[in-house]
Amino acid sequence: MIARFKDLCLDAADPLALGGFWARVLHADVADAGDGDTRVDPRSARSATESIWVNKVPEPRVGKTRVHLDLRLADAEPAALLAAGARLVAEQGGQATWWVLADPEGNLFCAYPAQEGSRPGPLELVVASADPATQATWWAGVLGGAAEHGSTTSSVLGAAGFPWERWVFDRVPEPKTVKNRLHWDVELTDPEPGALVSAGATLLAEPSARSRWWVLADPEGNEFCAFAPRPTG
Repeated sequence: MIARFKDLCLDAADPLALGGFWARVLHADVADAGDGDTRVDPRSARSATESIWVNKVPEPRVGKTRVHLDLRLADAEPAALLAAGARLVAEQGGQATWWVLADPEGNLFCAYPAQEGSRPGPLELVVASADPATQATWWAGVLGGAAEHGSTTSSVLGAAGFPWERWVFDRVPEPKTVKNRLHWDVELTDPEPGALVSAGATLLAEPSARSRWWVLADPEGNEFCAFAPRPTG
């Protein structure tokens, strides 16, 4: 294990408004970071790793949503999400009905009906991928989880710090072309990310006067931030 999952970060034109939407959806509190950013803290969270930072960025959202959350609803239909400000994009049928929705800034996410014994809220993190098996195996190696492979998707289960059921890599035909609006942070086991780079990550940016983290990309170019381990004792 090189690192552990720390949290999610969502780019936004208006962090306060977008944070407020996700707080309504996730029954969460919004914390003002004091620098234009906000943090969404679900009230029923079992771990701090369920928090979502909503960060202000100057660039508009463009391109396909390549990283998104799947939610388990508390109800049979997503009426509460629509009332909170979500937009219905599509309803999917088949063996099980589920919905594709967009938040107020156009970020897509999926919602599944309530299920007995399943906790409402985020169910899994989904990442579009050219090679799901390789991606899942790589991240399982980084975070200490186990990779499980299907025909078109692969998943990571039991990753250190990961708070939801599955981390899913879903095969898509189109390549990644723009920065992801949703990314994850990790906390390193070592003081620096040398082991991550040796494992195949690409270093994009060093810590600066305004940041205390490294920005890296995984083998398919998904950006993520790495933080030095918190002091103990």
